[in-house]
Amino acid sequence: MSRYSPEEKRDKFRKIAARRTDVVLEKLRILSNCANTQLYSYNDDEVRKIFKAVDDQLNIVKARFQKKRRDKFNWE
Repeated sequence: MSRYSPEEKRDKFRKIAARRTDVVLEKLRILSNCANTQLYSYNDDEVRKIFKAVDDQLNIVKARFQKKRRDKFNWE
């Protein structure tokens, strides 16, 4: 049995998720500062590697939030 009610779990999720989302968005904003060519030099391959790493991790996180269970049979 869970020690939290469904309402408490939802409130806890919303509070923590909002805080963590704000942190991620701030880190992405800070990463965007690296695009300043007056301060930094980079090439297309380096930029591609950065966004591949970000996209890969984002896809992992999205998959964890999906409700469908992939280990069970489904006609769809």
